[in-house]
Amino acid sequence: MDNYEDYKTEYTYAKGYKRVDDSLTELCKCVRFEDVNGYGRLFGGRLMEWIDETAGVVAARHCGCFITTAAVDNLQFKRGAFADDIVVIRARLTYVGRKSMEVRVDSYVEDIETGKRHVINRAYLTEVCIDHDGKPIDIPYGLKIENEMEKAEWEGALKRTESRKMRRQEGF
Repeated sequence: MDNYEDYKTEYTYAKGYKRVDDSLTELCKCVRFEDVNGYGRLFGGRLMEWIDETAGVVAARHCGCFITTAAVDNLQFKRGAFADDIVVIRARLTYVGRKSMEVRVDSYVEDIETGKRHVINRAYLTEVCIDHDGKPIDIPYGLKIENEMEKAEWEGALKRTESRKMRRQEGF
């Protein structure tokens, strides 16, 4: 399928569609002593944990089933966070296929005086819908695309999916 319009006409869901905003999730964390390294900077692994958890919540809210993370794409650390910073993690669906979905996660440091947010990380995670035995199952809901930004994210997700397939074929 080349684009969202092809997807809409070829794949019909048993239960219908949900909107991107239906599963939008925001997590706020205060960076504590146990979250930082010897330089007072947030551990990248801790941020990755928060990102994975938030993406999982988005996926579970969308499908109403158990999920597991299958891949993390494009994890870019753009800026550091430090002890006592407020980290805000916003995640939303960008794509839903038969058994997997993609979640975009943007992480920010929020200035407590102004409320202004500065991007510190962006990542795309692939989540797979699974049954009680951990086997992949069909996702019961499609994703209703409602605006140009959502359509652009959908198209980008298709490109990232193809890129992942190529990397797998190349042994990565």
